[in-house]
Amino acid sequence: MKGRRRGADLDEALLDAAWSELTERGYAGMTMEAVAARAGTSRPVLARRWDGKAPLAIAAIRQQMAKAPLHVEDRGEVRAELLDYLEHASRRALAIAAAFSLFTSEYFHDTASTPTDLRAALTSGGPDTLGGILERAVSRGDIDAEKLTPPVRTLLTDLFRYHAIMTFSPPPPDLRMAWVDRIFLPLVRARPMP
Repeated sequence: MKGRRRGADLDEALLDAAWSELTERGYAGMTMEAVAARAGTSRPVLARRWDGKAPLAIAAIRQQMAKAPLHVEDRGEVRAELLDYLEHASRRALAIAAAFSLFTSEYFHDTASTPTDLRAALTSGGPDTLGGILERAVSRGDIDAEKLTPPVRTLLTDLFRYHAIMTFSPPPPDLRMAWVDRIFLPLVRARPMP
């Protein structure tokens, strides 16, 4: 017979159950009762940790995102780093799609929050990995800082997010490579010195 789970083990089981409910049923179909049943525990045990499905959904998405960190090492070359970034982000595609289900549900009514609040709840405390890659590229002379206007700076993230939300899947490697090689880098490359 299985021993009783406690502490971090119980929290992980609850968040895994919440994640399963969220990905299978979306935020609107997720219930505290279903999460507790899936985790093999009771609703009061769940309610002692999260005071409703909104904070539980956020915690489950954050747990999944933490399983796929976005850290990218300095490889000395912007193209390789951007492709690494998109590869790491691809491991988070389902979490991005699940987060989108919050936008299309009663989440904002339940929480009296805004899309900006939701973004902050999901990304708080995380490093700006893409920003770090771009700063290194500027300092190496790979990218012209003046070409990194706000819409260009976020272009790869915007393309990735759009694909993940519209397809509920990560972009394939050849598409990620096309984004980097045919769209992003031609927009930002520093001109060679004469």
